[in-house]
Amino acid sequence: MFGKAALVSALVSAVSAGTILWDGRFNEFTSSADLNKWSWANQVGPYQYYIHGSGDVTKYVNLSPSYKNSADAGSKQGAKITIDNTAKWNSDMWRTELIPQTKAAINSGKVYYHFSIKRSSTNVPSATNEHQIAFFESHFTELKYGWVNGESGTSNTNLQWFVGGQSKWKVELVADVWHNVAYEIDFSSNQVTFWHSTGSEALSKTAGPFSVSTSSNGADWHLGVLRLPRSGNDGTGAEDWYFSGTYVESGSLTTSVSRSA
Repeated sequence: MFGKAALVSALVSAVSAGTILWDGRFNEFTSSADLNKWSWANQVGPYQYYIHGSGDVTKYVNLSPSYKNSADAGSKQGAKITIDNTAKWNSDMWRTELIPQTKAAINSGKVYYHFSIKRSSTNVPSATNEHQIAFFESHFTELKYGWVNGESGTSNTNLQWFVGGQSKWKVELVADVWHNVAYEIDFSSNQVTFWHSTGSEALSKTAGPFSVSTSSNGADWHLGVLRLPRSGNDGTGAEDWYFSGTYVESGSLTTSVSRSA
């Protein structure tokens, strides 16, 4: 039987949880090879998988319980997404990206795009290259890492949140620190707000709202990383990026990282 405190806690959690419109937490995957079940002719599963290099899927995406934020009770496993000099798709950019496969209305009204991201001390991302992370094709909101065009110097170790091409928040991206993120996007009023925390801490409003031309067809949010080439300053080694707790919700924002439903 629930004690009074436990009952109150359960009720608060239930009230604070929004409605999941699209669930990309990899809970139904046996391995990353399940991504290969998707094709334009057979659009199954939570992700479209076509932006990657010519190698086997395990060269670019791998899944494991050790790849998730340990505080994330809703995810059975996380994803390690790798880019290297073979991870090229229709360009010289290094990129491995997953696109939500859904007919849900993830591009209308007010919605929240959740994910957690980190790097490790192995296959460290190049600080001299601009990385576009968890972005929409119109780039109205996204994370960036590394030296960004227009900045002084030649390198930058900050993870930054951009709105319409302008940096609105930044923090140094150190190894093995999970950054929990929610993009609050109001497609009706054309505004975006940034929620953030680290580790097991609850999300808090960190920046915004900012007005921007929100634009999405519901199939153009890229979970993953695109690295721009930079002649004379290109990092040469493979890079690993870790993602956990990816989903889109409507209604109330779930601030807890440990959401289990």
